[in-house]
Amino acid sequence: MRRRWHIRTRVLLTLIGLTAAVLLTVGLTFNLSVRGFIRSRVTAQLDSVSESASYDRRGSLQEQPQPQPEKRLEGRPDRIMGTTGSAAVLNKNGALVFPMHGDEETAAAIADYFRVHGFDGSRRYRILSIGSEKYAVSVADDPIQKDCFLVSYVDVTAILAFTARINTVLLIIILATILLSVLLSRRFAKSFAEPVQELSVFAREIGSGNLNAQEFRFQDVEFESLAESMNRMVSELSEAKQKQEIFFQNVSHELRTPLTSIRGNAEGIVYGLMEPRNAAKVILSESDQLGGMVEDILYLSRMGKAAPEGTAEAADLREVLSLCVSEQRAEAERKGLTFTYDFDEAPVLLPVREQDAQRLFGNLISNAIRYAESRITLQCRREESCVFVSVADDGPGIAEEDLPHIFERFYKGRGGKHGIGLAIAQSVAESCHGSITAHNDGGAVFELRFPAAE
Repeated sequence: MRRRWHIRTRVLLTLIGLTAAVLLTVGLTFNLSVRGFIRSRVTAQLDSVSESASYDRRGSLQEQPQPQPEKRLEGRPDRIMGTTGSAAVLNKNGALVFPMHGDEETAAAIADYFRVHGFDGSRRYRILSIGSEKYAVSVADDPIQKDCFLVSYVDVTAILAFTARINTVLLIIILATILLSVLLSRRFAKSFAEPVQELSVFAREIGSGNLNAQEFRFQDVEFESLAESMNRMVSELSEAKQKQEIFFQNVSHELRTPLTSIRGNAEGIVYGLMEPRNAAKVILSESDQLGGMVEDILYLSRMGKAAPEGTAEAADLREVLSLCVSEQRAEAERKGLTFTYDFDEAPVLLPVREQDAQRLFGNLISNAIRYAESRITLQCRREESCVFVSVADDGPGIAEEDLPHIFERFYKGRGGKHGIGLAIAQSVAESCHGSITAHNDGGAVFELRFPAAE
């Protein structure tokens, strides 16, 4: 099982680890650089001391002094490191033959070291501790006596002490920085963890049904944006809950009316209070209305599915409109209504499921038949980038107070049936990536626009 961490712990460990790694890398790089610098300078000064001492040894055998090489400075050997180099001659057993430069006590102490440890033949310098001081020492063959060695040494006490002090300062800086990093990391992690915890509590309250918006003040834009999104979600959930409550209230009311009528007529037949044939007609009529409403509710719920049943195929909307008119022509003729067609001559194709198209236009035509006085006008044409369909009647139009709500589920305007038909029409239009609008122009006009098929 994968181990889980708190945000605060992850941020804290990450920042501390990163800080420590950076500082340790800097410290290591500095020490390597200083070591390389000291090595190069010590080697250069020891070489200078050795060359100067060798020249002095050879010059002591000459009757006339020879001119010194250009590399040799006047007086004592070069002070490349800011300190004087010295030399001494030791025999192969490590005994001091004589010091060439420097005090005899230091030369004797160095001789004691080689008398104990011997000469290992290495030409690289080594660091010796003489009392409280440190010397860089190198060994070369004596140019005069073949059984002796010329030992050059440089006092590096000061520079090594300076390096140690710098390392101490670096260590203090590293520890102080890590401590500061811990404090800042805790503060930084807290600034992340607290908003997440607050939003988590808010999310749990939403899950428990508390749909009250909350006000947050975060420093980070991302948390502010998340809080705004959650509050917007709360608002939408609250609105959906309210609509759901209204939906169930309306459904209960709409179902109660036909059921009451059915029950009343059925009791009239049972107790002989009504003529059976007429009561049966009422029962059948109310049953048809009840069945139609239930079918519409089920159809509306299916429209909310992620993958509705059936496949979309290119349909000629002129034919779909004509078919819907044919299915309702009897009702239209009973009311003395006529249809006017304004269709393109060429096919007006739209990818749509056949049952959805019939529901969409059938509901709009049924709605027009309910309110029209004498005429219903149907338009269907392809425009530049869209397919346009219009269903208009010459009735009283839609009341201004009803216009903003006519596509809401179970909203019934003046003379409405049960408030589902237009909600279905809108759902079908949106499922085809289209839109539906309504306005008054000598009667109610419903206009639909869909993206034109390629």
